Amino acid sequence: MQYEIRIDGLMSETLIGSFPELEHVMISGQTVLYGPLVDEAHLYGLLARFQSLGLHVVELRRLPE
Repeated sequence: MQYEIRIDGLMSETLIGSFPELEHVMISGQTVLYGPLVDEAHLYGLLARFQSLGLHVVELRRLPE
């Protein structure tokens, strides 16, 4: 399953490095991370990582296959 996660603000390279399994782009004040998530546990693990790093998730969506 491919997902796209939009984060408020531009993430530093150090923060982006905390998500090596995802690709990223910067778009108008947001960082968009995208890539495959293995299962639901992976998704919740990512969300916990965002929260622990103080990142604000503004949108999360599953991409069509």
